[in-house]
Amino acid sequence: MSLIAPALHPGAGNPPGMPHADDYLPPRWLRNAHLQSMLSSSRLRLRRGRQLLAATGARTREVLLDGGSGVRLQGWHSTIEGRPACGMALLLHGWEGSAESSYMRMSAARLLQEGFDVVRLNFRDHGNTHHLNPGIFHSNRIEEVVAAAADVARRWPSLPLVAAGYSLGGNFALRLALHAPAAGVPLQRVAAVCPVLDPSLTMESIENGPPMYDWYFRRKWAVSLRRKRALFPDLSDVDDSVLALDIRALTAWLVEHHTDFGTLQAYFDGYAIGGERLATLEVPADILMAQDDPVIPFTTFARWQLPSHSSLQSARWGGHCGFIENWRGDGFSERWVARHLLQAVGRT
Repeated sequence: MSLIAPALHPGAGNPPGMPHADDYLPPRWLRNAHLQSMLSSSRLRLRRGRQLLAATGARTREVLLDGGSGVRLQGWHSTIEGRPACGMALLLHGWEGSAESSYMRMSAARLLQEGFDVVRLNFRDHGNTHHLNPGIFHSNRIEEVVAAAADVARRWPSLPLVAAGYSLGGNFALRLALHAPAAGVPLQRVAAVCPVLDPSLTMESIENGPPMYDWYFRRKWAVSLRRKRALFPDLSDVDDSVLALDIRALTAWLVEHHTDFGTLQAYFDGYAIGGERLATLEVPADILMAQDDPVIPFTTFARWQLPSHSSLQSARWGGHCGFIENWRGDGFSERWVARHLLQAVGRT
């Protein structure tokens, strides 16, 4: 397997008709990175996601997936009844997102239209799932996501399995691809949008960027931890004085008290995927990044080493997991993900 530095020229090497990063040309009013990033989680997008998923006519039901060692993870399985599916797509959300996030619903709608069945996974302590498992979520809990993917493959053995993720979910999707062969998970292809490569640099971007990013993540995280504490009295050490810490100090406190990593840097290193960490990747991966992403520094991709069967495309605009195309909130990235995953089932 040959190693290549990812081509930062968008669209290089794509099959004819496949969406390229350089196809993303938003109107001028959508060429602001912060506007894109804010709109990506807006009520406009949430409403659009609900509309598009409902319009597919798919039937959706809850599934509790086996995360191994007694862990249960919630998924939402959508299928269009009476239509044979071409594959099964597992979707992974970002930090403090959920299966109901706009990009999850919009990606599901697009994938259903292309012929897939879809499972939208909630990570531990995301969505309304805090009651399912006693331990607190952290970003190194990859084993339970790999086990959940294996459970999906067991439940629908006739459907080729693919996966896609956004932001932290993109990081999880790429690590899932890295672990899948050894775990016996028959994963065929993954797609990642704005994945976290170097968590320490992402933390610096949040700290040094506009205050709205720190406020957004810290507020949602504190609400989640309060909900978890109310359900599990042994987490009473996560008191209000802890929750009042800034995002770096709170992360460091939780690493020290609720993980085995010992230090914040060791924790970050545990889920970093930059440099040559994906050099042994066997599952083909397609990655979409925005050069103006205010959360994931684009410079971290310059020295990224990927196998030759995988590719990175960079768009000039898009913000963090935005890639919004119009006033309705429609997204380029959802179409890009679906079309790239179709390669796993012999369709483009």
